[in-house]
Amino acid sequence: MVRKILKFYPIYIVVILGVLPLFDLFHAGLPLTHDGKDHVVRIANFYASLSEGILIPRWAENLNWGYGHPVMMFLYPLPSYFASFFHVLGFSLIDSLKIVFGVSFIFSGLGMYIWLRKLLGIEAGLLGAILYLFAPYRFVNVYVRGAIGEHVAFLFIPFILFFITQLFLDTRSSLRFLIVNFLGIALFTAGLILSHNALSILFLAFAGIYAVIIFFYNRNIMKFITLGIGVFWGFLLSSFFWIPALIEGKYTLRDIVTGDSEYALRFVETPLKFFSPEWSYGITGQLSVQIGIVHLLVIAISVIAVVKLTKKEPMKKSLYIFALFSLIFSLFMMLRESNFIWSFVSTIQKFQFPWRFLSLTVLASSLVGAYAILLVKKEKRIFGLILVVVFAVLFYGSYWRANDYLNREDLFFKSVYEGTTDTGESAPVWSVRFMEERPDAHIEILQGEVFIQEKSRSSVLHEYSIISSDSARIKENTLYFPGWNIYINNKKLNPDTEIQYQDPAHRGVMTFNIDEGESNVRVVFEDTKLRFVSNVISLISFILLGLITLIVLFSKPHARKNS
Repeated sequence: MVRKILKFYPIYIVVILGVLPLFDLFHAGLPLTHDGKDHVVRIANFYASLSEGILIPRWAENLNWGYGHPVMMFLYPLPSYFASFFHVLGFSLIDSLKIVFGVSFIFSGLGMYIWLRKLLGIEAGLLGAILYLFAPYRFVNVYVRGAIGEHVAFLFIPFILFFITQLFLDTRSSLRFLIVNFLGIALFTAGLILSHNALSILFLAFAGIYAVIIFFYNRNIMKFITLGIGVFWGFLLSSFFWIPALIEGKYTLRDIVTGDSEYALRFVETPLKFFSPEWSYGITGQLSVQIGIVHLLVIAISVIAVVKLTKKEPMKKSLYIFALFSLIFSLFMMLRESNFIWSFVSTIQKFQFPWRFLSLTVLASSLVGAYAILLVKKEKRIFGLILVVVFAVLFYGSYWRANDYLNREDLFFKSVYEGTTDTGESAPVWSVRFMEERPDAHIEILQGEVFIQEKSRSSVLHEYSIISSDSARIKENTLYFPGWNIYINNKKLNPDTEIQYQDPAHRGVMTFNIDEGESNVRVVFEDTKLRFVSNVISLISFILLGLITLIVLFSKPHARKNS
C-alpha cells in the first residue's frame, strides 16, 4: 500500500509546489489587478444566463450601463463555465474566480510533468513543471493582469503535447489506443480554443510543428491521421463559440484595438527587459517581461546537456532545437525589429500586445530547460531539482504577492455595471463605443400617449403590455445586435425595416412604432441561423464523442498474444 502511494511522489511534489505561489489567493477579497474585477462582472452575467436555462450565454444584460452588451459572444467562455460551477456550489463570485486561478495553475503543472515525463523521463518532467509553474509571466497573469483566459489556456497545451507524444512514441497501435489519444487531443484542443482566442492560435501552431517533428522520426500514417482528426474534432466541439465569434465579429468595432498599428505602441523597449528582475504592477511598458534568472541559468545548462546527447537520440535533439528556436522567436516578436512580420501577417495583430508572446516563451523555456537535468547523474538529480526550487523561491518569491485586494459582495457584480468590461471592441459598429449613463427606464415613450406595463424580464426576454390611444413610437433601452427580435401580438417585426437602431438621437438602441390599441410586446434575443448551425455542430460532435467514449470504456482490450 505504501509503495503504491509513494509511486506517485512526483505528482505530490508538483501539487505542493503549485500551491506555494497561491497563498495570497486565500486572502479575503479579490487581488487588485488590471482585469480581475471585469472578469468577475462577466462571470456574474454569464451565471445569470445559465440560471435562466441558457446553456450558451451570449448576451450580458447588465453591462454597458444596463443597455446590455454582446461581449460574451466574443469572449472565451470556458473560464466562466468553470467559475459558474464553483459559484453554484455556494462559493462567492470572487472566490469562484480565485478557485479557477488556483486549480488551473496546479493542473497546468501536472500537465507539464506528465508530458515531459513521457518525452524525457521523470526528473526532466519535474524540472519542466517547476519552470512552467514558476515562470515570472505566470505571476503577471495572476497577480498583475488578472488574465483568467490566458491563465487557463496554460492548462491545456501540455496535455495536448502529452497525447501527441504518447500517440507517436508508444509502440501500441490498436484501435482502442488510437481512440483514447484521439479523445484526449479532441477534448483538450476544444478546451484550449474555449480558453483564449489568441493563445489557442499560438499554442496550436507550436503543437503542430512539434507533431510534425515527431512524425518525421516515427512515420506512422494512421497515427498522424488520428492526430489530424482529433484536432479537427476539437474545432467541431468548440464551434458554438469560435464560428459566431469569427463571422459575426464583422458587426463590431473589433479592429479598434488592432487598427492603426496599435500593437506597435506596445513593443518591449529593449531586450534588456527580458533579463531585468524588476517587478511592477503597472500596465504595458511597466509590467515585467522577464524570462527569469533561474530559467536563464537552467537554459544555459541545457545547451551543454543536449550537446552530450548520443547520436541515438536525434529526435530529442531536433525537438530541443525547435523549442530553442521558438524561445528566441517569441522574444524577437516582442521587439520593434519584428514589426515587418506584424505588419505583413494581419492575424498576429489580433494578439494586441506583443508581450503576449511571453506565453510561448514560458512554454518553450520549460521544454528547453527540462533537458538540463540530463546533464546530471541520475542519483544526484533530486539534489539538482531541490536546488532549482530553492533558487526559484528566492528569486521569484516576491512576485507571487497581491498588490492589494478588492472586497465586494456578489450583489455589486450582479447589478447594472457602468462599463462594458472591454475597450469597446465588442460594441456594435452602429452604436457608440460606450454608453455614458443609465437609462431612465427599460422602455420609454418617444411619441404618443401610451400606457406601458412590464410583465416579465430576463436577460434575453423582455415582455410588456402596451396600450396606446394612437400610433406611437417606443424606445427599448437595449443595445441592438443581430438576434434581437421584437414581436407585437406574436407578429415579428422586420429587423431591417421596422426596427430602427441607427437613429442619431438614440444611436445603437432599438426603437419601433406601435399601432393604436392594446399590444403584447416581446423583445427577445434569439440565435441567428449561424449560431444555431454552430450549436448543432458542437452538439452532434459532443454526442458522437460521448458514444465513442462509452465504446472505449465498455470494450475489452485485446490481450497480447505470446510470441
